[in-house]
Amino acid sequence: MIGKHLFTICMLFCIPIALFQTQLNAQLFQSISSSNQQYKLKTVFETNDVIWGFDFISPEELLITLRQGKLLYVHLTQNIQKQLPTLQIVAKGQGGLLDVHYQKVTGRNYVYLTYSTIFEDQLTTALARGVWDKGTLNQLQTLFVAKVTGDSGRHFGSRLLFKNQHIYMTIGDRGERDYAQDLSYHNGKILRLDLEGKAAVGNPFETTPNALPEIWSYGHRNPQGIDFDPVTGEIYSCEFGPRGGDELNLVKISKNYGWPVITYGREYWGPKIGQTHHPKMEQPVAYWVPSISPSGMAFYQGDKIPQWKNNLFLGNLSSTHLRRLVLENSKVVKQEILFADLKERIRHTRSGPDGYLYFSTDSGKIIQVSLIKNTKHPF
Repeated sequence: MIGKHLFTICMLFCIPIALFQTQLNAQLFQSISSSNQQYKLKTVFETNDVIWGFDFISPEELLITLRQGKLLYVHLTQNIQKQLPTLQIVAKGQGGLLDVHYQKVTGRNYVYLTYSTIFEDQLTTALARGVWDKGTLNQLQTLFVAKVTGDSGRHFGSRLLFKNQHIYMTIGDRGERDYAQDLSYHNGKILRLDLEGKAAVGNPFETTPNALPEIWSYGHRNPQGIDFDPVTGEIYSCEFGPRGGDELNLVKISKNYGWPVITYGREYWGPKIGQTHHPKMEQPVAYWVPSISPSGMAFYQGDKIPQWKNNLFLGNLSSTHLRRLVLENSKVVKQEILFADLKERIRHTRSGPDGYLYFSTDSGKIIQVSLIKNTKHPF
């Protein structure tokens, strides 16, 4: 018992308080901080705006979204950069030009974009698609616009995942928390769409009266990360809590993830929000109190850092670090805090087609991570 208390005290004082985390079974994760000396960090692109999303066309070619509204094509080796067309973007608060995905569909190359825009007098999240042809983006059109209530500049969600010919699209609660439990709005939901942006056949609420057929799961606050485990195929999403209560969730069909009925977070001015458990609502795989502000996330599938293979990486904003999670049997068993000494708000991360890991920052950088040879690694 004494040893257990000493371990807890050590964890509290050896890890910065903003990075302390709690596991649901009341045990502490194994967590360490890593020095940049183990890794080589290379800035492959730099600009002066928030890089909200990026995706690879090839190992040398990138599509980059800048939150204020610019979509860029960048060739990393030929020193080519050009601005591509977009639609009517309203950059307000946390909104703007958001995620981007390059995707091949039935022999054609497409670019999918999410962004905030005005629809029926509401500021909401939309999905668009254009045809990619030899460095040009043509036939750009809106495929889907979320039905929301709330006109603040907060909580647009807006990450995309492509899996089994479907699009999973995250929508934040738009600052109207109670609507995350309302199936007649898209606030606080994860959607499943077909590749044309319509509700996918077989969605759980397609025959439920007054429910929107695009909804896959609900009760989310502001999910800005989503990816699937390359080993199990399971879908995970991370979302911002309020004051504490950031979550990693295993996303399943029709499940209710509780916001704002259950949460481990509090109001920003201190009081509790609801409870932490409900028999008909899902518990997170992991949660963080205080907040780490998890944004984009990706499972690493490259070969340049073998010990990271199939691990999950979260970009974090307020806690300014990249976090590595090791999952076993759908549970987080280890965590590692990376690159905190950069003091960068890390917005997104991707496993590159060249085998390296990449992340973007709110200061406008895209950084490649590689391993320095002959260095020992903690796990």
